[in-house]
Amino acid sequence: MTMSAGWYLRRLSRMGPREVGGRVGDAVRRRRWRSAPPDCPSVTGARFTAVLPAGAIAAVPPDAAKRLIAEADRLMAGHAEYFGVDRDDMVNPDWWYDPKTGRRAPWGYAFDVPYRNEDAVGDIKQIWEPSRHQYLTVLAAAYAITGNERYAERVAEHLRLWWAANAPLRGVHWVSGIELGIRLLSWVWIRRLLDGWPGAAGLFEDNPVALNQIWHHQRWLAAFPSRGSSANNHVIAEAAGQFAAACAFGWFPASARWRAGALRSLERQLRGNTFHSGLNRELATEYHGLVLELGLAAMAEADAADVPVPASLRLVLLRMTDALAAIVDNRLRPPRQGDADDGHGLIVDGAGTDRWGSLLATGDAVFGRLDWWPAVTGTDVRTPLLAALIRPYSKNGTAPAVTRPASRPSHLADAGMTILRGPEEIWCRCDGGPHGFLSIAAHAHADALSIEVRHDGVDVLADPGTYCYHGQPEWREYFRSTLGHNTLQLDGGDQSASGGPFLWTRHAGSRVLVADTSDTSDGGTARWCAEHDGYQGSVHRRRVELTAAAEELRVVDEVRGPRRDMRLAFHLGPAITADLAENRAVLTWTRDGEDRSAVLDLPGQLRWRAHRGESDPPLGWYSAGFGRKEPSTTLVGTGFADGAEGFTTVLRFRG
Repeated sequence: MTMSAGWYLRRLSRMGPREVGGRVGDAVRRRRWRSAPPDCPSVTGARFTAVLPAGAIAAVPPDAAKRLIAEADRLMAGHAEYFGVDRDDMVNPDWWYDPKTGRRAPWGYAFDVPYRNEDAVGDIKQIWEPSRHQYLTVLAAAYAITGNERYAERVAEHLRLWWAANAPLRGVHWVSGIELGIRLLSWVWIRRLLDGWPGAAGLFEDNPVALNQIWHHQRWLAAFPSRGSSANNHVIAEAAGQFAAACAFGWFPASARWRAGALRSLERQLRGNTFHSGLNRELATEYHGLVLELGLAAMAEADAADVPVPASLRLVLLRMTDALAAIVDNRLRPPRQGDADDGHGLIVDGAGTDRWGSLLATGDAVFGRLDWWPAVTGTDVRTPLLAALIRPYSKNGTAPAVTRPASRPSHLADAGMTILRGPEEIWCRCDGGPHGFLSIAAHAHADALSIEVRHDGVDVLADPGTYCYHGQPEWREYFRSTLGHNTLQLDGGDQSASGGPFLWTRHAGSRVLVADTSDTSDGGTARWCAEHDGYQGSVHRRRVELTAAAEELRVVDEVRGPRRDMRLAFHLGPAITADLAENRAVLTWTRDGEDRSAVLDLPGQLRWRAHRGESDPPLGWYSAGFGRKEPSTTLVGTGFADGAEGFTTVLRFRG
């Protein structure tokens, strides 16, 4: 995808004067940096001291270690999977090659690389992901647990190959700050996990090539922070990576300055990116996870280096952890709201490890779990390693006393997220919050008043996900469209106006009118009602009631305004089979070997049709992860909204 002149004008229109000035300064600096980059200052006597405390590796649970080693052995055999594409070249990877398109990114000055143009570069996510070096943190962790030097030797071989092939400011891996930040964090953990290996110092602190790379990464991040309307999860990754490196690799004349600047940015941006309730302001759940991982990793480096951090930083991470515990379903799955690209801050675990259970386990170790938190039964490698470095909140002298929720929050008002819970593990997320974060709302979807419904962790009414970012505009448009969510569409348009793949030029405004999330354990009813003004000239209002005694969810949609064409969509999860007859659909699925079912009675005023796996235009798809999609059933009702009556949908679960 090549951005047009119109896109650049629309993007410019969403910037304030300060951001414009900063970006002009960045452009001037990029021109100056085109000449040969400066040499890294001379470093003598560097030593790595941010090691794991004794006993940290021994605390890793055996089953978590087993999963990790299985993953490491798969990598040693050359196999990896990135965004739905299997790779078998990881013994000797080509750092600029995209196996999805078969294209190879061009060489040259970094800021000349047209990384958004898939025809010229390939799928940039496929190229960037291996060079975050998180597969190398897995191999390094396997060495730390087993002592087998073949893992360490492979890590060293690949780092040396990467450093030789990716000179500072040359090529596609020097374009994006989030990539540099996460890569630095990976290098810190690689050095830490290889500490028992005799070649560790020769690979890092005694290696002029490594020192040059570390220095240039930090110089880049100090010069080109994400600004203004782009100051979302990217700026947090940049600050966290720079802070981690300046703490653990504090060997350079500028290290103290870089460390202080990164800490100021990290604290300010974590506060700015987080609602008081603890939810991430991007309202994209996977980015909540990414930011929380980055924040915890940064806090680990601060405590390992005995660097004081503002109490507010720890407090934000505490609130983020409590918020995560509040919103997950009974299987520890959080909402599938907004964009998701499978990004992680730190990976030291094997396949099959539950990301969200891991974060809650770390939260328990660092902050202490509350009585209402869901139980975490899985294990992971990362928690005991982070917990060995981070001082527990209750024992931290700078941590302020804080009042944490006495019971499980179900309405996070500032984020507009409401969770209705019923018997038989019925879970329903209702969306009445802001469209997204900052003026461009880069990772938002046009999903105002949408709902997600699960039964014992199975997606029944599903958020279809994200699937892609670059290169496939029709799919990017579909997965973030209003029609691509469980909500109502008028006149074939979206509630918010898109200006491009990461740009919204008009944001629907939503407000929650009722959020009665009373305890339904005695058979009562929980209620939610909200409305939005995204359809100019009309207001869409939705009421949702979850009645525990009947195991029934009732959704009533009303449109106030002139007569307009409408479509009402309900997206079923991939495990759901639907038998549609007129306006009734019988839903069936299997969970843990048991047959389950429900009946979905749809508004009779509309004409209903089932869609599955359609491509022209896209409709009837579910994306379980970035780069992956599979057919699923979408029920779409068409008709007219004239303000005269509501449209009632009833979902009844059968025992």
